[in-house]
Amino acid sequence: MLYRRFGRTELEMPVFSCGGMRYQQSWDDAPLDVVEDENQKNLRATIHRALELGVTHVETARGYGTSERQLGLVLPELRDQRPEGGGPDGLIIQTKIAPHADPKEFRRQTLDSLQRLRLPRVDLLGLHGINTHELLWHAVRPGGCLEEARKLQKEGRVGHVGFSTHGSTDLIVDAVSTELAGGFDYVNLHWYYINQWNWPAVLAATERDMGVFIISPSNKGGMLYEPPEKLVRLCEPLHPLVFNCLFCLRRPEVHTLSLGAARPSDFDLQMSSLPLLERADELLPPVLERLSQAMADAVGPDVAERFREGLPQWDDGDNAGYINTHVVLWLRNLALAYDMVEYGKMRYNLLGNGGHWFSGLGAASLDSYSSDRLQKAYKKSPFAEQIPAWLREADALLGGEEVQRLSQE
Repeated sequence: MLYRRFGRTELEMPVFSCGGMRYQQSWDDAPLDVVEDENQKNLRATIHRALELGVTHVETARGYGTSERQLGLVLPELRDQRPEGGGPDGLIIQTKIAPHADPKEFRRQTLDSLQRLRLPRVDLLGLHGINTHELLWHAVRPGGCLEEARKLQKEGRVGHVGFSTHGSTDLIVDAVSTELAGGFDYVNLHWYYINQWNWPAVLAATERDMGVFIISPSNKGGMLYEPPEKLVRLCEPLHPLVFNCLFCLRRPEVHTLSLGAARPSDFDLQMSSLPLLERADELLPPVLERLSQAMADAVGPDVAERFREGLPQWDDGDNAGYINTHVVLWLRNLALAYDMVEYGKMRYNLLGNGGHWFSGLGAASLDSYSSDRLQKAYKKSPFAEQIPAWLREADALLGGEEVQRLSQE
């Protein structure tokens, strides 16, 4: 295993983290009574496999159903165990709690999560889902949740405090840059090959010596456990998942990638990327060139580079019906260039169903708006005339299958 300094926390973080949102019994906030023996055995085996491989960081959240309670049957006995082969730290444990308007409720839930985990302390506490400026304010305002987290830190209940986000790049930069209540120590955010928009936020975090944790690069980063055949061909000789790991980890600003293991074998593909990392500068350029050319061939080189230029925000008053245009067009482009239709359907049909975790709407209602309204909405885009047709194409290709976030299923 390779370890990297996790910013100013000074923790030696494995470059793969064991995310805790796919091996639990239920997404309901249910008692342990519902947990089947086979599920708990699988969870235990997954954690033990992580430690065998040197994956010393286990990350979960209060919002992950039975995950905390089930981990509470495993983690206390492993708390100080070192991985085989000599990891620099014992187990690094992180949970996440959503910020609340009432910081006392945030504190109550944090202490309750410690009880669920059966631990007196967690190494990392994340304020979960700072996806809107309202939630950011609940976190950083005077007397807010970040101040409450700092109190828990002084009490020895929490090691370091960060936040997770699915928000816009501007919002993430605002959160990273805050100095209220001492600011944050680390950030969990999205950044991987198919979605590089948040790189300015990664750089802002690096400037402040914050830890950088990448959320779900193998699933949200393209459902890469089961990639389409075209993407497999484009990434040869690398598996698309291995390509994505190398793409992320070649950047020293990135400290760890979440690996949402559902079973012990789910570590295997990611781990196979580590021996190749020193050759990343040799292996990646031809794959990057093929991927770039495939996108240019599918949508046109100008569109590939500039499709987001001048687009309104989904909640802009001049927008057409809260359509999240840049996400819809992004998913269209991925489907056309790489045959990522199933991924596109999964993400597209979260629009309107994902709350602040996946904001805005798809394009199903596009034809209810006049041409004048559409012209006004997209007048700043260099592709203003083409956008309505592209949105209709995306809805026809990807729409019609309502899906929910995992936590809603």
